Amino acid sequence: MTRNPCGATAREAAQSDCDILVVGGGPAGSSAALAAAREGARVVVVDRRRVIGVPVQCAEYIPAMLLNEVPLDRDVLVQPIRALKTLLSGCRPEEMPAPGYTIRRDRFDQRLAASAEQAGARFLLSTAAVARRDAHTVELKHKTGRRLLLKVQVIIGADGPRSTVAKWAGLVQRNLIPAVQARVTLAQAMDATEVYLEPAFRAGYGWLFPKGREANAGLGFKPLRDADPSPGRLLQLFLERLKADGKIKGSAISYQTGFIPVEPAQTSVFGNTLLVGDAAGQTHPITGAGIFSAVVCGKMAGQWAARVVREKDHRLLQRYEDEWRDLFGETLVRASRRRRFMEANWTRFDQIIKSSWIAYRDYYAEPVPHA
Repeated sequence: MTRNPCGATAREAAQSDCDILVVGGGPAGSSAALAAAREGARVVVVDRRRVIGVPVQCAEYIPAMLLNEVPLDRDVLVQPIRALKTLLSGCRPEEMPAPGYTIRRDRFDQRLAASAEQAGARFLLSTAAVARRDAHTVELKHKTGRRLLLKVQVIIGADGPRSTVAKWAGLVQRNLIPAVQARVTLAQAMDATEVYLEPAFRAGYGWLFPKGREANAGLGFKPLRDADPSPGRLLQLFLERLKADGKIKGSAISYQTGFIPVEPAQTSVFGNTLLVGDAAGQTHPITGAGIFSAVVCGKMAGQWAARVVREKDHRLLQRYEDEWRDLFGETLVRASRRRRFMEANWTRFDQIIKSSWIAYRDYYAEPVPHA
């Protein structure tokens, strides 16, 4: 998707009101827009990027059950994944079933956006939501510098871990993990994703996710301030290890960086505004997995927002918070406690690592330890 998918200009959108403004055109935002538009709401989606889904900042794995929510074309799916393999020094590899697929994330995002557009949502690309003038007026800024005002009834913040919409309510996501990743060439075919646990990857892990002849190899961890080596240098050392182990070959094709939220927001509803996806911290605090929850919670957000518009009762937005926490809350609370314990006790790596990663039985033991 290399253009504004609806063909509307930012000026056209600003000259009319809309029911729901969605800030961010990723999986959460497009899923919300699709659900709301199908309910008959007038929806506008704004995204800073010129092209939806670009650049890719993702290891690009989805669980098979996501296909029940989003039918995907073959040009989005790269290869099936059978299992997750965990590699820990001094232990035999731990393998757990993890049926799913690696995908072309840019095309995945673009398919969702196109579906939302077909349902009636309008997309304004190269456009940022820069200020909230009052409860129902949002200031937009196009990349040309033109500033525009949009009257809205409900705002859905789906603008990532450093969400502008969340900041409007003073909800700043402070627990973020930097991630660095390289696109590499595989030395041989793989049918499982691999996770590497090492003391150097503080409160995080390394990964190798196959995509046909290529793979995503990266690290997500909490570096200490002024730590040596830097995340970039540690990634290079990791790639050298993978090459020495015969997993990859040649030089990295490209690099990506980003941030992963590892703590759910205290609230995802304030006034006439909802947060969803990374903006709400709906990403798993241990694994960093977030596409499935983004799509499912995005659908919930769009449906409840449309109902608010239809029934003119903003109190209904709380139902969104109740619904998504009922589905994902227990898992996220457990993972958050595990993360706090892991971060506080990382110097005891050998003693705590199996209670800090989902592949081991210790992770599911009760009670969940506190830091």
